[in-house]
Amino acid sequence: MADTLRQIHGVNVLECDPLGPLMRGGDATDRIGAAWSGEASLVAIPLTRLDQGFLTLSTGIAGDIIQKFVNYGLRLAIVGDVTAATAASAALRDFAYESNRGRHVWFVADRDALAERLADEA
Repeated sequence: MADTLRQIHGVNVLECDPLGPLMRGGDATDRIGAAWSGEASLVAIPLTRLDQGFLTLSTGIAGDIIQKFVNYGLRLAIVGDVTAATAASAALRDFAYESNRGRHVWFVADRDALAERLADEA
């Protein structure tokens, strides 16, 4: 399965293939380029595609990836269950909570939760 461009509630979303290669900080530019070429304004990346260190904020991996998307004016949705990780880390729990209050970076459990978030904006 390849990355797929979909329109969800009027928003062009690039949904990354859950079985693709792991993404580290520098790899974000590939997804940004794909989003731009498909005129997507939001990129949905499955948690399975992110380096394990992404959820450990002290590694800086999350910051590198998120900053690239924000710098290029793209929204980002991290798709997957982060419940165990947020239970183990107050910093991650607070970060996910604050991110979900905004419009640029969301942590959502699955594609349906992303669609619901986008429907709330419409």
